Amino acid sequence: MEVSVTTLITFVLYLLLMVGIGVFFFNKSNNLSDYFLGGRGLGSWVTAISAQASDMSGWLLMGLPAAAYISGLSASWIAIGLGLGTYLNWKVVAGRLRSFTELSGDAITIPEYLENRFMSKSKVLRLCCAVIIFVFFLVYTASAFNAGAKLFMYVLGMDSYVAALTIGALIIIAYTFLGGFLAVCWTDLIQGILMFCAIVLVPVLAVMNVPDFSLSTLTSIAGGSFTSFFNSPQGALSFTAIISSLAWGLGYFGMPHILTRFMAIKSRSLIKRSRLIAMIWVVISLTAAVVIGMVGYVYLTQEGIVYADSAAAEVIFMQMVGRLAPGLLAGVLLSAILAAVMSTADSQLLVTASAVSNDFYKPLLRPQASDKELMWVSRGAVIAVSVLAYLLALDPTSSVMGLVSYAWAGFGAAFGPVILLSLFWKRMTLKGAIAGMVSGGAVVLLWENLPVCKATGLYSLIPGFFLALALVLVVSLCDKAPGREVTDLFERAAKAR
Repeated sequence: MEVSVTTLITFVLYLLLMVGIGVFFFNKSNNLSDYFLGGRGLGSWVTAISAQASDMSGWLLMGLPAAAYISGLSASWIAIGLGLGTYLNWKVVAGRLRSFTELSGDAITIPEYLENRFMSKSKVLRLCCAVIIFVFFLVYTASAFNAGAKLFMYVLGMDSYVAALTIGALIIIAYTFLGGFLAVCWTDLIQGILMFCAIVLVPVLAVMNVPDFSLSTLTSIAGGSFTSFFNSPQGALSFTAIISSLAWGLGYFGMPHILTRFMAIKSRSLIKRSRLIAMIWVVISLTAAVVIGMVGYVYLTQEGIVYADSAAAEVIFMQMVGRLAPGLLAGVLLSAILAAVMSTADSQLLVTASAVSNDFYKPLLRPQASDKELMWVSRGAVIAVSVLAYLLALDPTSSVMGLVSYAWAGFGAAFGPVILLSLFWKRMTLKGAIAGMVSGGAVVLLWENLPVCKATGLYSLIPGFFLALALVLVVSLCDKAPGREVTDLFERAAKAR
């Protein structure tokens, strides 16, 4: 579908604004704490919105609506799991992690926090963390690049997937490279607000343009199973399918790009307000995403457009915007997809860069490296990781939802149990943490690639998470108890308010 000149101009202006923010913050990152955590100075709104915007990514406007387009209301189980996970992460993890990371040597990355938490001189833990972050963020960033390519193909009317992928990747790299954490968080604030407005407005426009739209209209066109929580057009939902969808919520406890927002907030006292802002954003956004898919099915079917699978249906938001919104508004709404893509990809690149510079380069290669040197190593890592993610995203048939699902499971299983127990269990040991991380990540990799495991229909996050949890407990209990210094640090951090 041809995009108007006004839409295109609006879209390009948005791109320039995002890069401009990166340029603005280029000289405001004076040390590693600034570049990776913004100097621990984020307020409630920036923390809340940037955390959720970096969390949801392009799949919120592409993957989840596509799932609802294909499966109907039963796709809501994923949204319910994510909503519960978001609340528990803010309620249970945020405050303690903010206190623990500051008292644990003012740690600025998750690997550094875990090393300091156990007062370890060994670099094995940080190296394991760095490898896991590198591997799974490659997949996660590739999903963002894939979503961006589909958007640029639509907006710019491009036939070449590779050319569209290249443009999107270059834009994301530019302002992450320049501005670091502050640029990422402030662009995430703008992008999160834009995503929220777009995802609420589009289904309203669709309902207004579908004559006599109602639940009965939806049922008559899509079938009765389309509006059921327990059935879909593909058949009845199994218990395994429902549990697997809800299990997405477990992933939150291990997402480095979300956890770093908790670490960066100015004060633990601001977390309650941030949690409220985040939950309002998440509940409304997830609900609207499912509605877009279901209403989009009716609207696009009446327009003569039908998609056979979820990968093809990931363009329904764009299709609806192109048909429902005038030029200027269409440009703003399409920019929301780019906002979703950029808000996650930039966070992933930054966390990966921190793992390369602060958790690999400095401890192993250049212990005496200055902050300025490490910042340039980080910027180089942003480019290197982007190139690898770009190569991984070259397959135009890959699904945004599929790539996100893989990476989400990997982080949730590898880091989730370790982070939770490190904050709440004084008896946990370094060997237990390493055992949990390695086993969780390994199980996900095997489960996602072995046909016999995938045939079960069980989401790989579930076996990975609970095996890692069990191994942390067993190995820690079999290991020598932590020393007095470690337990004293735990008690001080646990009591901090």
